[in-house]
Amino acid sequence: MSSEPAAAPRRPHPVDRRPVRPMVPRSRDEPHRVATPLELFFDLCFVVAVGQAGRELAHDLAAGHYGDGLRGYVFAFFAIWWAWMNFTWFASAYDCDDVPYRVTTLVQIAGVLILAAGVPRMFADQDLTLSVVGYVVMRLAMVTQWLRAAAGEEGAARGVALRYAAGITLCQIGWAVVLLLPESARPYLIPLGILAELSVPVIAELRLRTSWHPHHIAERYGLFTLIVLGETVAAATIAVQSAVDEHEGLDRLLPVAAGGLLICFSAWWIYFAREVHEHLRSNRQAFLWGYGHYVVFGSAAAIGAGLEVAVESAVHKAHISETAATATVTVPTAVYLFTVWLLHARHGKTGVEQALLPAASLAVLACTAAGGSGVLVAGLVSAATVAVGVTLHARG
Repeated sequence: MSSEPAAAPRRPHPVDRRPVRPMVPRSRDEPHRVATPLELFFDLCFVVAVGQAGRELAHDLAAGHYGDGLRGYVFAFFAIWWAWMNFTWFASAYDCDDVPYRVTTLVQIAGVLILAAGVPRMFADQDLTLSVVGYVVMRLAMVTQWLRAAAGEEGAARGVALRYAAGITLCQIGWAVVLLLPESARPYLIPLGILAELSVPVIAELRLRTSWHPHHIAERYGLFTLIVLGETVAAATIAVQSAVDEHEGLDRLLPVAAGGLLICFSAWWIYFAREVHEHLRSNRQAFLWGYGHYVVFGSAAAIGAGLEVAVESAVHKAHISETAATATVTVPTAVYLFTVWLLHARHGKTGVEQALLPAASLAVLACTAAGGSGVLVAGLVSAATVAVGVTLHARG
C-alpha cells in the first residue's frame, strides 16, 4: 500500500450472475458494501487455528515454559493473521464472488485447517512440517487470485498484481527450503521469512496502490475481533467447566470467571465504541491501522489463553505462582487496551477521555500484584474504564 493515487476503479455489474466473471477492481465509494457470507465463513474457520494456538500457549505458560510458548504463539499467529489480512484486503479490492473465486477461497480455508492441525506438533516438538504445508496451501491459493486479478487489469495495475503473485510465490519457496535445512538454522531463517512476507505488499504497491473500501475493511477487522473475543470466552468457559468437573473448586473459580467475563465484555465495548472507517482516509493511515491489528488480535486471543492458565492455577494444576498466572491475563489485557487506544480509540478525543485507556492499561498491569484475586480486580478495572468512558462521552 503506497501513498500514490489508485487507478480509476471498476467493478462487475451488480446484476452479473455468470459463474465466471472478470475480476476487476471494485469502487472505493461503492454504497452499502458489507462482508459476504463467504467472508464470514472464512473468519470462522480461521478462528479454529487461533483457538488451537491459544490452547497450546496456555499449556506452555501453565508449565512455566514462557519462552517456548511465546515463540510458538508469535509464529503461529503471524501465519494465521498474515494469510487472513492478505485475503481481506484483496477481497476488498477484487471480490467478484464467482465460482473460481469461491473455490479458491475454500482452498485457503482448507489450508488454515491443515495449519491448525500442525500447531500442537509445532509447540510440542518444534515440528513445523504440517503448519508450513498448510500455510503454503493458503498462500499459493492467494497467488492464483492475484493472477486472475492481473488478467483483468492492464498497465501499472497489472504490474502490481503480477508483483504480488511473484513475491508470494518466492516466499513460499523460501518456507519449503526452511523445512529442508537443519532445525538449528530455523531461529535465524524464520524472522527472515517473516520480513520477506511483510515486504511483498510494500514492493508490489510501490508505484500504485490497490483499491479498497474503508467501510468494508473496518467491518472485516471488527468482525474478526468479535470472533476472536468469542473464542476467548469459549476457551475460558471450557476451562472452568473442566476444572469444576475435576476439582469442584467453584468458590476459587468464580472470581476468575467473573473477572474474565468483565475483561472480555469491556474489550468488546471499547473496540466498538466508535466508528473507525472515517479515520481510514489515506493509505498511510490504513497501513498502520491494518498492520497494528496483529497486536490487537494476538493479545485478544492471548487473554483466553491466560484465563485458562488462571483457572488451572486456581485449582492448583499450574506449575507457576499465582502472580505469574495472573500476569498471563493482565499483560495481554493491558496490551489490548493500549493498542486499541493507539490505533483508533484516541482519535477525536481530548483531555481526560484521551488519557483514559493508557491509564487503564497501567492499572490492569498493576492488578498483577493482587495475585490470585488479580483477574477479578482487572475485570473490575476494565468495567470501570468502560463506565467512565461512557460518562465522559455523554458529558462531551
